[in-house]
Amino acid sequence: MTGKKALPVSTVVSGFCFSQSAQKMRVVELSPSGGNGSSTNEDEPLPQDADYSNVRSISDELETSILARFPRSQHWKLCFLNKRFLALARSGEIYKIRKELGLKEPSVFMLASGESNWWGMEWPFMSSRKLPPIESDYNFEYGDKESFCAGSHLLVFGKEIEGAVTWRFDSTNNEWLKGPSMINPRCLFASATSGAVAFVAGGLDATAYTQALDSAEMYNSERQCWKPLPRMNKRRKSCSGCFMDNKFYVLGGQDEHSRNLTCGEFFDGKTNSWNLIPDMWKDIPLFGSGSPPLLAVVNNELYTLDASSNELKVYMKGSNSWKTLGVAPVRADARGGWGVAFKSLGDELLVIGAPSVSQTERALCMYTGSPDPADDKFRWRQIGCSSIQLNHFIRNCAVMWT
Repeated sequence: MTGKKALPVSTVVSGFCFSQSAQKMRVVELSPSGGNGSSTNEDEPLPQDADYSNVRSISDELETSILARFPRSQHWKLCFLNKRFLALARSGEIYKIRKELGLKEPSVFMLASGESNWWGMEWPFMSSRKLPPIESDYNFEYGDKESFCAGSHLLVFGKEIEGAVTWRFDSTNNEWLKGPSMINPRCLFASATSGAVAFVAGGLDATAYTQALDSAEMYNSERQCWKPLPRMNKRRKSCSGCFMDNKFYVLGGQDEHSRNLTCGEFFDGKTNSWNLIPDMWKDIPLFGSGSPPLLAVVNNELYTLDASSNELKVYMKGSNSWKTLGVAPVRADARGGWGVAFKSLGDELLVIGAPSVSQTERALCMYTGSPDPADDKFRWRQIGCSSIQLNHFIRNCAVMWT
């Protein structure tokens, strides 16, 4: 290898040849060689020059527009092409263009029991990747955490030795950063996401962990800041949230006296006010040691995974009641809803956990399905996740759309 100069390599992406400048490339036609590695052909052709000076390069703007249409699961490969692509991938410009074009693909981030690192899977979930470690302390790593996604950010809330803390994973730069913290730090709160904006409400205060809250906040991932919202009608902890019909809903939970709440309420951004919905949760069995409600919205229809019966149910808005669609393929009833992820995946539902076919099976299983409130039966489809070998007990899970 000494004394020889490496040839420049042209980069071909989806049918386009990207050339930073017109160059001359040495082209050598190799002849068959003997076992000793040297050529025995005396008529071996001499190297010739290939002239690429007439190849027209495309503009940076068009180049970026083309790259933005790449599947997001392949964007990490751009970082290895050249420095300009690396800077482009880290700048977030590709994501801005994708947003303008209406291009979105889901990523699922999860933290499984026994793991210190988060894992990410990007559509179509054929591969997985381990996220960088969070440089936190023992308290945060082994303590309870809450999480959600907003824009290109994964936010994780927990407690360090010095108190409540927020860690933010920036998927554009593939790094964890601290903050920004909520105005009123909390745990066991309701949350929901709408694009680059996220909402939180209720929960326990993250100082003494004794007071049920009625306060609410909104997070803007583009500005990386929190904004206070009006207070709810009820104080509630261990509640869940969802975004439906352009409104932020909060359901279930317990009040300041640890009494189960069957009412729900929603925040209407147009009127900047909360509206109470009596008996919205009355058809769902309640028990104190269970997880917060498992909720997901698909096509503006609300679904829940009933942890007491392992049944999938849909909310009937007209009658303020719940309709059963069938049994889920994971063991949501094994630990009262804890350890199971139930999320919206565009026009499908996603459920992750231990398979219901065997109580002793510890393998992680993932299922999706397209629900229809008019159907009496729901059909699940298993996703092959052989690329990720994790404990089936999911501590945290969040879905990002970018």
